[in-house]
Amino acid sequence: MSAVHALQGLLRKAAPVKTEVSGIDIDRVLLLCMLILLSLGLVMVSSASVTIADKQLGDPFYFTRRQISFVGLGLLFAVFVQRIRLVHWEKSGMALVLFAFFLLLLVLLPGMGRTVNGATRWLELGVIGLQVSEPARLLLLIYLAGYLVRRQNEVRASFKGFIKPVAVLGLACMFILAQPDFGSGVVLLLTCLGMMFLAGVQLWRFAILLFAMAGVLAVLAVSSPYRLQRLTTFLDPWADPYNSGFQLTQSLIAFGSGGWQGVGLGASVQKLFYLPEAHNDFLFAILAEELGLIGVHIVILLFALLVWRIIRIAMAAKHEGHLFGAYLAYGIGLWVAIQTIINLGVNMGILPTKGLTLPLISAGGSSLLVMCTALGLVLRVHQEVMLTQSQALRKSARKPKSKPKKPKSRSAAKTKKARNA
Repeated sequence: MSAVHALQGLLRKAAPVKTEVSGIDIDRVLLLCMLILLSLGLVMVSSASVTIADKQLGDPFYFTRRQISFVGLGLLFAVFVQRIRLVHWEKSGMALVLFAFFLLLLVLLPGMGRTVNGATRWLELGVIGLQVSEPARLLLLIYLAGYLVRRQNEVRASFKGFIKPVAVLGLACMFILAQPDFGSGVVLLLTCLGMMFLAGVQLWRFAILLFAMAGVLAVLAVSSPYRLQRLTTFLDPWADPYNSGFQLTQSLIAFGSGGWQGVGLGASVQKLFYLPEAHNDFLFAILAEELGLIGVHIVILLFALLVWRIIRIAMAAKHEGHLFGAYLAYGIGLWVAIQTIINLGVNMGILPTKGLTLPLISAGGSSLLVMCTALGLVLRVHQEVMLTQSQALRKSARKPKSKPKKPKSRSAAKTKKARNA
């Protein structure tokens, strides 16, 4: 109930916040990158899904309309969270993390979660299937950002302060792995460890934790033939191109067919029932085939610019003393960077298949909605930093300027010298 009350409180506090910052309260570069990536994703999802949608659903533009709906809803979510002061998110951290665990546990209960391809990751919410690991990840980042502010000295100085959030994250990863969703668990853990490192946790503690993580992940990989196969197939997909290596070999064929300039928008061959998940996890391969190496470079540069702007906002927030906003922005920037790198690596055959979407581009309602919400929070961080800087400038302008001292005349200086004598 506490989580519900906290969420209701956030809804009541979502009224417009009056600021005196004019024209600079929105980071235009970040917003432009976000809109370009969303638009590019809409075009590519439409191109990659038109054949499969027509074959399976009898409606070639089913996924296109679905993607348009999620883009519109995601932008509304971004606007909504951008109007809420960060202090309310910070105070609600404990309630939000409890709600995250509630979602992760609920999807595992018999009859509650929807199973697709052997994975139980989705809750049915009317016409929307919610992949619970996506909102849970954002809620955990909000909680961790608040914890690093409240216990920053303890986290840096004592092992106990460091291990507490690690235990919470470890428990969340256990629930995520039970779905199973190995990729989301890895992204969450790496993101949170990066946040703690930027908060000043000593390096030797990370070394101990990383060795422990490597051991646990190795045991998990060996204990499950499914995971072991996915982790090793990428090393030589051509050894079994019609079975375990089929998806990756088709993705590599798409990259090879694209060349420099691509085969042209809508002219992909691999999307014609050759490459599974062409409009979702492997959309980047279709993009490479249709837009070529030039299109690949443009997408990578857009993501690099997006992450750079998020990190710059985080640095500015830390400089102005907005530690919660700084750590939250750092976490979201790391999240976007890590998930993008993993998705691109999987599509190009240099990382094992993880089942992660390409942020803002791939089809997938949960991922799109949560990522837009996260970027809305970053825009809010930027707005509060700009407001602080504007207030500081006004205060400095109001301070009375000290009058310059008049230079003493030579006669006055001689009189003072005579008196001293």
